[in-house]
Amino acid sequence: MSETHQPADDGSGDDEFEPVQVFPEAEEMDLRPGADDCYKCSTCDTNCPVAEVDDEFPGPKFQGPEQWRLKRQDDHDIDDSVMKCSNCMRCDNACPSEVPLSQMHNTARGEYVEENMSKLSREYWRNRLLSNYGTMARIGSKVPRLTNFVMGLTVTQVVNEKLLGITGERTFPAFATETFREWWEKRGGAAASRENAREARTRRDDSSADERKRVAYFHGCYSNYNTPEVGKAMVEVFEHFGYEVVVPDQRCSGTPMYANGMLDDAERAAETNVDELGSAIEAGADVIASCTSCSMSLRQEYPELFDFEDTESVAEHTWEALEYLRVHEDLEDELADASVDSADVAYHTPCHARNQGLDGQTVELLSSIDGIDAHDVGDSCSGISGTYGWKEEHYETSMKIGEEMFEHMEQIDAEAGMTECPTCAMQMEHGTGYEIDHPLEILSAALVDGPEAGGGDAA
Repeated sequence: MSETHQPADDGSGDDEFEPVQVFPEAEEMDLRPGADDCYKCSTCDTNCPVAEVDDEFPGPKFQGPEQWRLKRQDDHDIDDSVMKCSNCMRCDNACPSEVPLSQMHNTARGEYVEENMSKLSREYWRNRLLSNYGTMARIGSKVPRLTNFVMGLTVTQVVNEKLLGITGERTFPAFATETFREWWEKRGGAAASRENAREARTRRDDSSADERKRVAYFHGCYSNYNTPEVGKAMVEVFEHFGYEVVVPDQRCSGTPMYANGMLDDAERAAETNVDELGSAIEAGADVIASCTSCSMSLRQEYPELFDFEDTESVAEHTWEALEYLRVHEDLEDELADASVDSADVAYHTPCHARNQGLDGQTVELLSSIDGIDAHDVGDSCSGISGTYGWKEEHYETSMKIGEEMFEHMEQIDAEAGMTECPTCAMQMEHGTGYEIDHPLEILSAALVDGPEAGGGDAA
């Protein structure tokens, strides 16, 4: 008989059992049953890219179920090694018992930052800065050429490393001279998209030409400020299939905030996103993300960590862009006669795509386009994991994790790289020198700009 069910010594029954509060949020989110589901098989540890190259990192099993058990028994502090977790979330995918490992890690990091990290420390402010990239990008993008010049200076990189602990080994990503949202508004916004979509349905002899097919685009920070060409490609491809695109107001998905234990920041961002995307869903739209970390956040981490009114609805209606087209359109038939200029590409599946069951779809899809030879470079992690590889203390670990991917890319006689994740793209370019594209850019070239596309109506 467990202690929980033992009768009181005096038989009076006056003492009621009170469960031990594990974390401050435990009353709303008690993960102890998940911890009890762990039977210590260590599959999560063997799939952890950080544990593979860092002998001092105890691994996801300790960071999740073991720490949870310790917190149940005694007043243990969260171990500081939880900040070495890269938030790749491969442990979630690997666990045969479906233990909510990443949810435990996110919650543990939040408590560690709140209770154990000095708010005056360099680490805290560095992590806060990296976590809130969207805020910094909004400022930097106001004068993109000046920002790019200053951030590219060697002295800036040295100061960032010495003052903030941001590695000087990486080149800061350039801001676009025109953001995606600026392009979107200049183009005519939702009204122009509605007309383009209607014309596309008519041109394609779509029996539902008068019916509105609508998607809400969650572009994320990077596609807005750094790679607006990805957002443009998304709009063009979906309009080609007759979808009206709307672009709700939005903030960062929260992924870098979870990874750095900034849960209050993540909650504020999530509240805005759930409210705006929830309204779009009520108006008949599904949510589309071009970044797999963004779709992962909206689909999994929001309902795990937050309980806003439309959280579940947003999770249920969120799709990754290619995934949505594969399910709702005859994409393979559409691509049968499509072609692009001949190119060999080395494709990397982001960890957050694998966690959504999306591995394999991109190579299969792109290989059906005449002129494209897509090579999967294997199931290794890129190693950068968002902000993780930008930290001075994690840079070498990040590059060690990425070695397998670099080697596979170089073994393939490819001319470029490809991935859906913007930070994986940074790592791929950094480690190999390849130019990295997004699959949506290839689809846009094949369907919208190609000879059989009917002329690029969304240009």
